[in-house]
Amino acid sequence: MEGSSAKTAAKITSLAPQFLVDDLSQAVAYYRDRLGFASDFVYESFYASVSRDGFSIHLKCAPKNVAERTHRKQNEHLDAYIGVRDIEGLFDELKSKGANIIRSLEERPWGCKDFYVEDPEGYLLCFSEQMT
Repeated sequence: MEGSSAKTAAKITSLAPQFLVDDLSQAVAYYRDRLGFASDFVYESFYASVSRDGFSIHLKCAPKNVAERTHRKQNEHLDAYIGVRDIEGLFDELKSKGANIIRSLEERPWGCKDFYVEDPEGYLLCFSEQMT
């Protein structure tokens, strides 16, 4: 180590995917009411952030490619992978709130238990817990 001060390693402190949505109010309401996220902010009715347990998803009112959304859903191309604790509890919570669960909770051969939710805009979210 040269000198008296050590450099601090760079560190990512947050990460938020941005989903394009047709109806911002509807998208915010779904994440809040069905998935248990809090509304962080809405900016001029075209941009918003929702979060749960310190993790955010940004929502932007803008056109999206419908053919791409269809292709991603047909091939189970995920838009977000969300690691959780107590997957059974979360599954029961979201199911009771009417979330659109498109792949039920089950154990996977790669050592996790997960389920998929589709939001009203067609985005696929995988909620997953590592098995130990």
